[in-house]
Amino acid sequence: MAEPTYTRAGVNSVKEEAALAGLLGWVGKTLAFGAHRSALDFGYFASVLDLGNGVGLALSTDGVGSKLLVAQMLDKYDTIGIDCVAMNVNDVLCVGAEPLCMLDYIAVQEADPDFLAQIGKGLYEGARQANISIPGGEIAQVREMIAGQREGRGFDLAGACVGLVPMNRILVGQEIRAGDAVIGLRSSGIHSNGLTLAREVFFKQARYQPDRYIGELGRTIGEELLEPTRIYVREVLQLLRAGLDIKALIHITSDGFLNLARVRAPVGYVLEALPEPQPIFTLLQGIGRVSDEEMFCVYNMGTGFCLVVAAAQADRTLETLGRLGVEAFRLGHAVEDAGRRVHLVPRGLVGEGSRFRRS
Repeated sequence: MAEPTYTRAGVNSVKEEAALAGLLGWVGKTLAFGAHRSALDFGYFASVLDLGNGVGLALSTDGVGSKLLVAQMLDKYDTIGIDCVAMNVNDVLCVGAEPLCMLDYIAVQEADPDFLAQIGKGLYEGARQANISIPGGEIAQVREMIAGQREGRGFDLAGACVGLVPMNRILVGQEIRAGDAVIGLRSSGIHSNGLTLAREVFFKQARYQPDRYIGELGRTIGEELLEPTRIYVREVLQLLRAGLDIKALIHITSDGFLNLARVRAPVGYVLEALPEPQPIFTLLQGIGRVSDEEMFCVYNMGTGFCLVVAAAQADRTLETLGRLGVEAFRLGHAVEDAGRRVHLVPRGLVGEGSRFRRS
């Protein structure tokens, strides 16, 4: 049997990047329209529009992805809204902005009141954790367009987040230098990436039912996969307000630690210490016989957010995070590297472009 990969499971990231070229060719032309210029190129975690008077408007949009199918398998929807908020506010943080609000879009097979109330409960909790409002949104009943795991419960959920950042404090890693420290913040598990591969391994290959109890996890496999994405707003804003020399903020989502290479400075990274992944990652890799190269490209592997800080302030950053009750680690450091490679020393991997390979 061929090794399970994200591509074989149905998500071809390389093809997606190539296909985007045609879309962005047209969308990019729209940057000439409107009164407010875009301060950043496409491809970063969030966009920033210059509103004038030194104020930048940070914008990001994202959905929950196929984690929604796990929610349907369990017929449980009261946490999925947290993921929607998290995927958006965590991206807005990455330009140094404070998230202000989010709009949601829900497409459903049926507008069932109890079902929508459960989704609303999760959106509320996500907004509470991120300290944002949800002042509006949209719901569409599109039965012919939506299919899912449970009849009448097919849906899609996405959001668009807005934040503010001073134009002279936009963080995109432009000041990173060799020797700067990389700090990792613990994830809550898989978050909202790679669920297509996880579902392939657990539900198709291993033939688990979502209510199967797994001793290593201390709960059912369905409950584990629905663990909400961690929201990093409060701790990151505290760090920004503490006057620390933070040079970049990186949301570790799909592509894993390769997200480090999205910063503007032409640097690479050597990560000498990696936290032990949560048991869900070890279980998935063992059952599916998934390679390290694939695991670290698809998943966060226990680290959901990274900071790049001046080396002299690494200890103070870790101490501050500790006082905030955040589990954090010094992972490694930046190096001069025009190739923007990411070295995962404990695993013997080198990441370049969109893939990891053996070093």
